[in-house]
Amino acid sequence: MKQPKDFGFSEEAKLLKQSARSFFQKKLPTEKLHKLIANESDPFRAPVAKWDKNLWQEMVALGWSSLAVPESAGGIGMPAVAVAGLVEEAGRAAVPSPLLSTLQSCYVLSACAPECAQPGFDLIAQGKSISLAITSSVVAEKKKQGFILNGTASFVQDAAKADYFIVNAGGLYLVDAKVDGVKIIPDHIVDLTRDQAHLTLKNVIAKQLAENADVVLQEAEPALLTLLSADMVGAAEWQLQTTVEYAKTRVQFDHPIGFFQGVKYPLVDLMLLVDQARALVYNAACAIDHDKNNSEKFARMAKASACDMAAFAAKKSVQLHGGIGFTWECFVHLYSKRQKHSQVLLGDAAYHRSKLADLVLGRIE
Repeated sequence: MKQPKDFGFSEEAKLLKQSARSFFQKKLPTEKLHKLIANESDPFRAPVAKWDKNLWQEMVALGWSSLAVPESAGGIGMPAVAVAGLVEEAGRAAVPSPLLSTLQSCYVLSACAPECAQPGFDLIAQGKSISLAITSSVVAEKKKQGFILNGTASFVQDAAKADYFIVNAGGLYLVDAKVDGVKIIPDHIVDLTRDQAHLTLKNVIAKQLAENADVVLQEAEPALLTLLSADMVGAAEWQLQTTVEYAKTRVQFDHPIGFFQGVKYPLVDLMLLVDQARALVYNAACAIDHDKNNSEKFARMAKASACDMAAFAAKKSVQLHGGIGFTWECFVHLYSKRQKHSQVLLGDAAYHRSKLADLVLGRIE
């Protein structure tokens, strides 16, 4: 299928991206982010989800959590390229919020039958946040009072910020985070801008969204990967620009350190990696909008590229800040840790290249 010009990135999408950048620069500058989430340096501190709930409510009021809800379901229904643009800016600000999880959940709901997905879409329209609990050993049993869930779900992102969960128990089920029987057990993770947990469910009553979770998640996976990759691109852009500014002002041997080739060349390499990953992200988003047959392939390409970019950005942004780059007070560690977490989330570069090989060459038994 012929790809639209500029990946179908419209003037409306451009304005959304610009307004999101201005919003985050004003509401959550990096200094404020550091005070919010990095005010305790004790490595043995308990895992706590630190985030600005008022900021999240402002984002909800702007309609951002409903961007990926289809118009037919009462949402805004913007194309995936526009949603990716918003997520890129959220990654650039490293904003602690359930925005990414909720937007990803929209695509999972969209892959369900409309009548089953509508309750989830209604919750999002009401300003509720939803997170995915899809890596699980949860079992569902149908009884008179409905579906009863028991088991454990792992690697649940932004669990402490979520009002509801979409749980994989063979089928997909919508679970209220505050209902009896749901226990959220925080995980210790390196990323200070997110929280992660595993859920234990004991006799939890849930609403069924789909009978076959594998089919739904396979359809939604390209969007899940693309939005996460967009977040990584935004974070890497911040790392690049921040390190470039530092290289212009830090003087050594009577020259700004950016004068030296050992600093210039890695920054150019990072710029190229960011541009490559960004192009692949919007190519994947465009495929979600216009070329479903290639969406999985392009999304895996985007995630693999974003992982390579994130690893390089995390390493070089700290390294080129010199001795201060390793300190708790230097902001770059917030982004490096976010990138490290994103690299392995939903599969690293090697995993997705293996999947790509299966797609392109066919699985070799």
